[in-house]
Amino acid sequence: MLRWARQRARLDAAVLTTRFPKLVEWEREERQPTLKQLENYAHATMTPVGFFFLPQPPEERLPIPDFRTLGDQALGHPSPNLLDTIYLCQQRQSWYRDHALAHGLPVADFVGSANLQTPVEEAAAAIRQRLGFNLDDRRDCRTWEDALRQFIAQADTAGVMAMCSGVVLNNNHRKLDPDEFRGFAMADPLAPLVFINGADSKAAQMFTLAHELAHLWLGQTALSNAEAVAESGEDVERWCNRVAAELLVPAELMRAEIHAGEPLEDAKRRLARRFKVSTLVILRRMADVGALSRQEFWEAYRMEVVRLEEIRRAGGGGGNFYLSQAARVSKRFARALFESTLEGRTLYRDAMKMLGISKVGTFNELGRSLSFPI
Repeated sequence: MLRWARQRARLDAAVLTTRFPKLVEWEREERQPTLKQLENYAHATMTPVGFFFLPQPPEERLPIPDFRTLGDQALGHPSPNLLDTIYLCQQRQSWYRDHALAHGLPVADFVGSANLQTPVEEAAAAIRQRLGFNLDDRRDCRTWEDALRQFIAQADTAGVMAMCSGVVLNNNHRKLDPDEFRGFAMADPLAPLVFINGADSKAAQMFTLAHELAHLWLGQTALSNAEAVAESGEDVERWCNRVAAELLVPAELMRAEIHAGEPLEDAKRRLARRFKVSTLVILRRMADVGALSRQEFWEAYRMEVVRLEEIRRAGGGGGNFYLSQAARVSKRFARALFESTLEGRTLYRDAMKMLGISKVGTFNELGRSLSFPI
């Protein structure tokens, strides 16, 4: 069980041994940890302490359909960070569904309004119209972050709880891994929700949000990788990828933006800035409209993946906590939760738990940042 907990948390034995010097002896059953040591080990491996007294490891299954693949193969066991993020979003969605029912909020009629036979262009146009997604407005955004913030706000206005975070709750020691998942959608006519892995690049998050919105239009809950170029695997994922690409970079507009004779390096960067998407999406769309051969596309794609991975691992961070917190839980959800708490219908304790906040002062400051008179 000790070994299983370490492997489940994806922690290296050498790293844990610095904190638990007798770990090797524990795993060999040459020694036993004290209860206090076991509690500390449970905390370090993000494992409920009761699990260590089971005769064998429990089978942990994802509570939502899993469409993630790597080379056409399903990915392995989910990490504690992924599981806890999904459980938390399920809790938030359940709360918001009850809130919507109690207040008679309108049903999100776009959930389930499309199917796999719906033409990609038609589905993308429907999403664009519902969100008020204006490509010229996005072009005028100064940065990818501004464009992403605008995209999330448009989804929020349309009735989607769009949550974007790179950590579990507000715990910066529990970072989400983009290599494990990019996002997920939880379809519900009263409380549609999408979660975007905020540890990914801003440009990649743009595609993830578009992909997860396509899942909502199908009325489907799913965990996915949202790869811009993926054309294998589930029919659902292929359809969502195509809709996301058409939503962000319409083929007709892409053809008009291509300049004959322009070097590929210059073109992909110019078009990425124009559409505020990843250069990988641009390469895919260039191939879609015939501006790149299949061989040219794959050569450029492999080189670009390496370059972007180096940039992502270099990292970054910082920013205003309260702005980040609102994005992590969605402004739609946060406003509803604050309103309910101030009116006495939700306990402060429960509201703060769903927000990942431990201090009342922080809770009140977040409310003020959302224009609540606290």
